[in-house]
Amino acid sequence: MGRAHPTIAHMNRNIIDKIWDAHIIQQNQGHPAILAIDFCLVHEVTSAQAFDALRHKSLPVFDKNSLLATVDHSIPTRQNRHEIFDQMAKAQVQKLRDNTAEFAVPFYDMDSSHQGIVHVIGPELGITQPGMTIVCGDSHTATHGAFGALAFGIGTSTVGHVFASGCLLMTKPKVMKVEFNGKFAPGVSAKDAIMKLIATIGIGGANGHIIEYKGSAIAKMSMEQRMTLCNMSIECGAVAGLCAPDKITYDYLKNRKYSPTTKWPEAIDYWDSLKSDDNCHYDQQISIDINTLQAMVSWGTNPQQAIEIDQNIPLSHDNMDKAALKYVQLSAGDTIRNTTLDWAFIGSCTNGRIEDLRITAAILENNKVADNITFYVVPGSEQVMKQAQDEGLVDIINQAGAQFRMPGCSMCLGMNDDKVPAGKRCISSTNRNFVGRQGTGSITHLASPATVAASAIAGKIVSPHKYFNSNGAVK
Repeated sequence: MGRAHPTIAHMNRNIIDKIWDAHIIQQNQGHPAILAIDFCLVHEVTSAQAFDALRHKSLPVFDKNSLLATVDHSIPTRQNRHEIFDQMAKAQVQKLRDNTAEFAVPFYDMDSSHQGIVHVIGPELGITQPGMTIVCGDSHTATHGAFGALAFGIGTSTVGHVFASGCLLMTKPKVMKVEFNGKFAPGVSAKDAIMKLIATIGIGGANGHIIEYKGSAIAKMSMEQRMTLCNMSIECGAVAGLCAPDKITYDYLKNRKYSPTTKWPEAIDYWDSLKSDDNCHYDQQISIDINTLQAMVSWGTNPQQAIEIDQNIPLSHDNMDKAALKYVQLSAGDTIRNTTLDWAFIGSCTNGRIEDLRITAAILENNKVADNITFYVVPGSEQVMKQAQDEGLVDIINQAGAQFRMPGCSMCLGMNDDKVPAGKRCISSTNRNFVGRQGTGSITHLASPATVAASAIAGKIVSPHKYFNSNGAVK
């Protein structure tokens, strides 16, 4: 990890410039750069063809210590998850087991104590570190940018290139600065902030750019909040998103399994250099004031189709918006508040971490999930699950009438047993509300964990505001 740390003397560079320059192996004018990749995370869905490419070319893995594999997308989250009924999912999981054994790639299988969603286990193990380049065959790899890493999703064939060479060909993206300034109202969080950004600039607003998140609100966010923010960068078209590392970052990473130990002071010195210089160049800039931001909820079939909870669904002549309203069975001018629900879901690489489960349990404590709601709560990893058990969160969640399940991607996408039935409406802490994303014919409303939990109790979409006191803590 961190194999390329040269000091290149350029003035007024942003953090993306600094990380990019430190990883260029070769750059010929008019051509993509050959970029060194420090780490590649691997899961069962997008890796089989990459391993096949190595086998076809009789190539070894370039550096097995720069890879880590786990199962997450296709596995069940019921208690007997080892029995996989879907034959394609079963084959994907077994193929990853076989490939990692053949190529001696580190692998965390179920019951290893470290299995989980790739974008949850990377940070919690301390693999994700400032200044690194990180890739995965998964679009939400941008999550790792919360640590000041340059992290992006790549295609399966490109995964194979990284396996074989430890690098890839890439043209440097443009850079966009997004500032979030102000203080969140009680019950409002990073999930609401990133949904507000996407609703403001649209699903193509950051096309071809890496976003650097800055501002007073970012400086106060926990690492888990920053991960949520960076996770959904891809939903406004960005290649990646990141935050500069700071003491909050370092405190999170200290003493984790793969974090630096004997050279911790040297690591901090290097990480401290990863700040954008004053008067550096950005190709685009936007500032969002969060002081008056309310809980955000999506109303349509892509993440830009979202509003604050007390706003009405906008009147639009856009055919995409009209088609979305027809699919979700709502009308322009309707209020999103009080829309009746059938399902609720908390989990995924966006909001399946321990802070998300703590908020969920705090809201559910001494309350009951509405009779009309089926509510799944799914931890992002075995470590998160154990911590939730140790803190008593699992008992609170189950006693409220929700179902605490085993770790995995679960109901984020319809690639496993956990699906919303056709025609049913789900409020979800995930990242995408595409047509059928949670199951054929399902309807998805994206929201924060607090909004999901509050809505599960009410049986309809409501604000979580009443569950929070003035300092932002759950009452």
